[in-house]
Amino acid sequence: MHPLPAHESLVEELREVRRRGLPGLRRCPRDALREAAVAAGLCDGEQDEQSGIEELLGAAVRRLAGGHPVRDDDSSDPLARAAAHSFGIFPARRGVPGTDRRKAAAGVYGVTTERFRKSQEHDVIEELAAAVLAVAREARIRERDGRRDGEPWPPGAREPAALAPPAPGRAIPGTGVQDRAPGVRPGAAPAGRITVRTCPIELVRDVDILVSSENTFLEMSKTFRSTVSGALRRAAALRDASGEIVDDVLARELGVWLRTHEGPGVPVRPGTVVATSSGALAAQGVRRVHHAAIAAPVGNGERYHVTPAVLAQAVRASFELARHEADFLALPMSSICFPLMGTGRGGLSVPTAARALLGAIGQELRRDPSWSVLLVTPDEGHARLLMAASSAR
Repeated sequence: MHPLPAHESLVEELREVRRRGLPGLRRCPRDALREAAVAAGLCDGEQDEQSGIEELLGAAVRRLAGGHPVRDDDSSDPLARAAAHSFGIFPARRGVPGTDRRKAAAGVYGVTTERFRKSQEHDVIEELAAAVLAVAREARIRERDGRRDGEPWPPGAREPAALAPPAPGRAIPGTGVQDRAPGVRPGAAPAGRITVRTCPIELVRDVDILVSSENTFLEMSKTFRSTVSGALRRAAALRDASGEIVDDVLARELGVWLRTHEGPGVPVRPGTVVATSSGALAAQGVRRVHHAAIAAPVGNGERYHVTPAVLAQAVRASFELARHEADFLALPMSSICFPLMGTGRGGLSVPTAARALLGAIGQELRRDPSWSVLLVTPDEGHARLLMAASSAR
């Protein structure tokens, strides 16, 4: 299996490609881009690397747009549009000088060329590098499994657990809630219903959106911590062949959002929800991760303050954001997974958090029953409390 380059190496090479444009690719350093194109199966080496790298960059830009063709209008993701302008992916921009391509990309964000160069352009290049790695990684997974996109599994091959249907569960009479046995790797729940399962959230598969619980500074937990935030950060990170993290996807994208909207070190309003891509979790069928800022640090940050009202606001904001993303990104999203949020250090009691979560989710499902909701917790006792809280509604 071909190795993947480091994210930092791709960023450095992409900066030069952006300056020279695709026609000048042969005059750019491109070792990392060639490695990624070979790993993605788009070229064999130096002989066809030009076309392979161009195809790789086009695929990466489409990935930024949710897997859809990129159009130069508001129907496409602005990051993908800016990347298509910056690198000449749009056919009309291919041979255009770098200054003109930068000006067109700045116009996507409605900022001056100089401001774009100092701010958004860095984000565009870093995000494109991450998308290049994701395209190559997904191709390696397909190669490992002996199949191509859309193809059935070869005769005699065992379908991986990531795609296997979950084991049947026990329905809780009259509640619309189902319980799943410990160890089951769950997928989406039935539409219009809430399913409770005993499972760490990072093992959830084939659910469009996973919700992470964050503090109001949107600073994720360290990857070695056992919190929901730390577990998702760890699971979504892109790694090289040795297992070392080469792209801390969720934390990096949250940093981009903060630099664009609030500024690092500035707390957001409690109940704010911010979306990022899913990084390596895409291999589990996860499309997006929603980061709910529900915990306000108290004192020196040793404990947090959470209220039921903020928890309910975060649920409403996540559904609203999910509907917006489904439309704006043209992604076929219909399932969302919540952990038992708000019960960390100094937070709410489990029964109080369960009632707040289920009350807000129930309101959203009555408003739009097309969504399916999964509630997960690794603690069997907490899962029983969630089911009891649902039965009492």
